[in-house]
Amino acid sequence: MADPLHQFQIQRLVPIQIGGLDLSFTNSALWMLIAVGCAYWLLIAGTRQHALVPGRLQSVVELAYEFVAGLVRDNAGKEGLRYFPLVFTLFLFILMGNMLGMLPLPFGFTFTSHIIVTFTLAMGVFIGVTVLGFVLHGAHFLTFFVPHGAPKAMLPLLVPIEVLSYCVRPISLSVRLFCNMMAGHTMMKVFAGFIVTLFSYWAVPAIAPLAVTVALTGFEFAVAFLQAYIFTVLTCIYLHDAIHMH
Repeated sequence: MADPLHQFQIQRLVPIQIGGLDLSFTNSALWMLIAVGCAYWLLIAGTRQHALVPGRLQSVVELAYEFVAGLVRDNAGKEGLRYFPLVFTLFLFILMGNMLGMLPLPFGFTFTSHIIVTFTLAMGVFIGVTVLGFVLHGAHFLTFFVPHGAPKAMLPLLVPIEVLSYCVRPISLSVRLFCNMMAGHTMMKVFAGFIVTLFSYWAVPAIAPLAVTVALTGFEFAVAFLQAYIFTVLTCIYLHDAIHMH
């Protein structure tokens, strides 16, 4: 049976060494560029004609636009719509990365299954909303860590807890996406290996893992969309905290 973790291996496509730094162009970087290219093509192709009766691509783009705009409006308020381009870009990048990783290609790669990628995205969101909070509210943003209505005697205990819960946001945000994508692809690879192994002896026993693999594939497509959705919703909630502080 093939190693189910081999699919997550980083491979150097163009080795680049500058001093002691390894800046090689890898398969992960390649698929990030492909994800950006696919998102760019979708938006350009879907908005080129501006038809009154939208075609398929235009309908997809308009649906994605309204979907993310609704998330921002509902979770960050109308004030959060000024940051819609960032949230929309983040949603499309993660969604494309998740969906492209589902393609059954021998050289395919799911870059969102690596914690370094998801943690970098989460840290970008965390630093961005924290800076935004201080820009909008100045030092008053520190009162965000003081629970409203809490007794003053409890503040020495509650404030560190609030600060800690705020600081672990990028960890929970990144680990959720990374774990779901990695676990799902590993399970699919394991059951696909069962199919090949059992089929080599007798075709009938391979029917069960084949059915499970088909079901897992459909489930993984749903998870790929759901994880992009959750990442985007939490980003909007963090934006709401930075803008409204409650």
